[in-house]
Amino acid sequence: MPRVALGLEYDGSAYRGWQRQGHAPSVQACVEQALAAVACEPIEVHAAGRTDSGVHACGQVIHFDTLAQRPDEAWLRGVNTHLPADIGVRWVRYPNADFDARRSAYARRYRYVLRDDVLPPVLWRARVGWTWKPLDAGRMHRAAQCLIGEHDFSSFRAASCQAKHPWRRLREIAVERRGRCVVVDVEANAFLHHMVRNIVGTLMQVGCGERSHDWVAAVLAARDRREAGATAVAQGLYFLGVCYPPARQMPEPDVGPVFA
Repeated sequence: MPRVALGLEYDGSAYRGWQRQGHAPSVQACVEQALAAVACEPIEVHAAGRTDSGVHACGQVIHFDTLAQRPDEAWLRGVNTHLPADIGVRWVRYPNADFDARRSAYARRYRYVLRDDVLPPVLWRARVGWTWKPLDAGRMHRAAQCLIGEHDFSSFRAASCQAKHPWRRLREIAVERRGRCVVVDVEANAFLHHMVRNIVGTLMQVGCGERSHDWVAAVLAARDRREAGATAVAQGLYFLGVCYPPARQMPEPDVGPVFA
């Protein structure tokens, strides 16, 4: 059966996360319904990663198998006409049958956008994390570099995490100020549940001066979630994209500005 891969973007504000659920709206359910309308058959999709309630995506990748033969225009504009305005298909590819949106990836990228201001933002309340405490982005960046490499990230793992082990290889983390926002970019081979949000919550304590920059290394070494900072809110998190080997011929992740 032919395999199709799609790139998606979505505003996660109205959904209880990516994964299909019987009791709440999900991005997956909306996408499968739209695809079924175009393919004229039931469609089950598989995603590169599951985003939580309120989390957004610029570069989610999915794959599915279908007997339906449709032109690119149908998988793009056709599916988009059946999707709500806060979900959209950005590209289509036809990979080999062994391509798997999740298992074929070697890295994933996330971005967290923080607004530090005296008053909470109104227009961007569902798009950024917020703190009234001024943040030093340079200080946060220096503190975060100890996380690069392969580590046991138990200190940044949610209690509900279902991963088989806490070891992950964090390839890059960068913190910088962009206008009135502080942006945290993270790339790793894979992520634990709430891992990025827990890292950001920990870095915020360093950025506002409540903790020293070497505290993050101590938190990592403790392997104890109770030692880390609070979980940053979901609204500021964006799934930027997925990295695949060049032989897969998948589009590069879109790392353009998620506003600043």
